Amino acid sequence: MVVAPIGSADSNGGGVGYVAPPKVATVKCVTDCVKKGVRGGGLLKVGGNGLSGVTKVIFTGGRGTRDDIAVDVKPDSDKAIKLAVPMAAQSGPLMVWAGAHSKAKSKALKIAPPLPPIKSATLTASAGPSDPGAPTLETGTSLTKYFLGSRGGVSFQYRVGSAAPVNAVITLTRQADGAVVQTWNATAVAPNAIQTIRWNGLVNGEPATEARYGFTLAVTDSAGKVARSAGVANPQRDAFDLHLHEFPLRAKHTYGDGFGAGRSGHSHQGQDVMANCGSKLVAARGGTVKSAKFEGAAGNYVVIDGANDDIDYVYMHLRDPSPLKEGDKVYTGQQIGVVGQTGDASACHLHFEEWSAPGWYSGGSAFDPTPDLQAWDAFS
Repeated sequence: MVVAPIGSADSNGGGVGYVAPPKVATVKCVTDCVKKGVRGGGLLKVGGNGLSGVTKVIFTGGRGTRDDIAVDVKPDSDKAIKLAVPMAAQSGPLMVWAGAHSKAKSKALKIAPPLPPIKSATLTASAGPSDPGAPTLETGTSLTKYFLGSRGGVSFQYRVGSAAPVNAVITLTRQADGAVVQTWNATAVAPNAIQTIRWNGLVNGEPATEARYGFTLAVTDSAGKVARSAGVANPQRDAFDLHLHEFPLRAKHTYGDGFGAGRSGHSHQGQDVMANCGSKLVAARGGTVKSAKFEGAAGNYVVIDGANDDIDYVYMHLRDPSPLKEGDKVYTGQQIGVVGQTGDASACHLHFEEWSAPGWYSGGSAFDPTPDLQAWDAFS
């Protein structure tokens, strides 16, 4: 028997009433289903008993907690919860959570990667659920993958086929949970003219969650008829994946010595990525150049203070001195040099470091960048 912290007072006004612990009986795919599972971004229905007190469902993934993803939920009833699968969720059991002493796990669930967004950089017809006789719509999105801090942001374009100006509402939604991230309202939109909306990946000045997002468009004409874009019903249309970093080496590569490997008089403070000399190096995260110099062990190196985060990113053994200088602004994905073996290096490679705030040799600490590099490598 479990006394859950969400229990109510009993009829005598004292103590905490008994609340049955949640039990998971079934996990069924509703949309974006695959054999014996679901795709990231799909919809699930969890069935069982005692589910009305559940506040979170945790996608536990593999062993350990590093890949756990928690989703806030509001159960439909004591027997059912519907929720969207996070785009980054990994295969494994689900845990329903109704307090520290009240939880239950499901059997392992297969979660397949989400289908990629549809490329739609050119304007094409985009018909969603609309009123009869409503204006026609064409839409397009510049990118299917956007790295935070890249030059120009991601753009959404549309054109309305109508005889007179219309009012338009463009909505940017995080697809995993349906959260509206930003809304643009446009009045007296000229018919048959291309309109453009741009987004830089920030919400109130802070980076948005790494996830898939989609633009949707709704226009209302002078007669009150509403037209909606195809993205309302198709999560692949006018959609893109937002990533907070880009893998810094744009060539075939392998991994060398990692963080903590033994060195003469010290331990390795980064991760080596082996590649041919001359291979392109880019900023994993845009920001401001903190240092760009030559040092006997590091060779030609660049340190970038990441924008909108508390991390310094360090790139060593560049073949040539970087054209960047202290104080320069850098975009994510901007070339910062090429692979070399300057300094104390026996082969062509990038030595990459990450430092916590307040930064590189200014009070921060180096930490193992390997998990980040491997994650960025998977989608860049």
